[in-house]
Parts: sequence; C-alpha cells; structure tokens
Amino acid sequence: MTHTKSRLLLLGGTTESLALAEQLAQKPAEHPGLTVITSLAGRTVAHRLPPGEIRVGGFGGAAGLAAYLESAAIDLVVDATHPFAATISRNAALACNSAGVPRLQLLRPAWERVTGDLWHGVPDIDAAAKALPAAGQTVFLAVGRQELARFAGSPGLRLIARMIDPPDDNRADNSGANRCGSFSGFEIILARGPFGEADEEALFKSAHVDMIVSKNSGGDATYAKIAAARRLGIPVLMIDRPAPEPGDNAATVDAALAWISAQLSLATANTAASQPRNLTAR
Repeated sequence: MTHTKSRLLLLGGTTESLALAEQLAQKPAEHPGLTVITSLAGRTVAHRLPPGEIRVGGFGGAAGLAAYLESAAIDLVVDATHPFAATISRNAALACNSAGVPRLQLLRPAWERVTGDLWHGVPDIDAAAKALPAAGQTVFLAVGRQELARFAGSPGLRLIARMIDPPDDNRADNSGANRCGSFSGFEIILARGPFGEADEEALFKSAHVDMIVSKNSGGDATYAKIAAARRLGIPVLMIDRPAPEPGDNAATVDAALAWISAQLSLATANTAASQPRNLTAR
C-alpha cells in the first residue's frame, strides 16, 4: 500500500508534547510518511529539545497560524500546549477551522482534591490576586513568570516565585539554581525541576510559607508541591482551568498517537480512493 506523506504541527512546550514527539520518532514504521514539526513559544531555555523539526516563536494570532498551515502544507495539528495556554489553543482552533486542518487537543487531566487538601478554588488569576491579602502572609506563587504582574503590590505580603530562567533585568546576577534575589517586589528562586515532595517540604518550611497559589495544571511533573502542601497543612488557592476548545481531545499520549494513526489511515484511504483505476479489457 502506498502511504500518503503528511506533515504534523505539534504545538508543544509540555511534558506530553515531548513524549509524543519522542514516541513518533521512535516508531516511524507505525506512522509512515509523517513529518513532525514542533512549535515552541521560546519563553524559556529548553532543557530538552524534541526530535524532528523545530520552530520557535509565535505565529501572529489565528490569521498568522492559518497562513502558516497553508504555507507549510500542514495536514494535522496537535495542540499539546499547557492547559492554561488559552490564547494559543483558541488561535489553533480558529486557524484549523479556517484552513480545514484536523486538530487534536492533548490535555492532561486536572488534579482532583483528596482527603487532607486545603484547597480554595478560584476561577482565574485575577480572583486569586484579589483573595490573597486575606489569605496568607508568606505566599508561594506557582503561576508562571508571565502572571507575576497580577500579584504585584499585594499589601503586607511576602511573595515568593520560582522560575527556570532569571527575569531579564536579573540575568547578569544569576549563577545557578536556588539563588534568590529581589525582582519587582518578589523573591525569585531560580531552579529547574522536577522537584520531589521532600524538596518542596523543605522549601516551604525554610521560607515559612503559609499559602500557595497554584494553577490546576494536572500531571505528575509539578504535583509534588500540592502533596507537600497537604502534608504540611498549607492552604492552596487553586486556580481553575480555562474551558478547553471544542473538538477532538485526548487525555494521554497514547490516545493522541491513536488519533494520529486514525487520521493517517483515513488520509491514505482517501488518497487510494481518488486514484484512477487501471482497468484491462477482457
């Protein structure tokens, strides 16, 4: 059977996107004719790059992404961005609908509250920032560097944030992980995970953290802080996820692989059906 050559755009930056790219690279015979292009936002220095082609940077909104899909001859899109990357997911949905390109959203399940968790649910970042002054004194912000400005100026609070790369105005002072410095009213911890539960407990104890603000990112990679908070009896302001985009979705890498295989099989079948039949007269 002749297989159709296909091009997959993988919107990445997550553990799942890396795992998906690696699985596709390790088993090319299961996805014949497939070229994978991983798109990374480029906000942090990548610890481990996925196999295959890589592009870095934005697309210029939904219209720009739609234009890229056409110019790069993209046949499939898998949106494996962070569960809180609502803008790129919305743009991907709009662009794929416009270009007629099949799209899958690979979205890991959210964390579920278990016995002992002291969660206070809030709908978004702004609600978390408004709730803070009455919630704690020393606050660990697990919200990502792009969201820190929402918490600036919180009265009477000691705000601690951890990030992989130093803020732009602090790069010259960075010499490695676990170095703290002041940045716009925040105490910044520079470190790259994964972090174990014992590590998180030690940090929270030494810093006298009495409140944690966290996005409900789901997955295992960053769950240690939630488990540590439960063990130490620290309340967590848990920020709800934005609603996912309508359309095909998968909760696991295996399910995403199955979707890709099904799409490739469908494309191959459609190509075969459109080929002229060579009939020999009897």
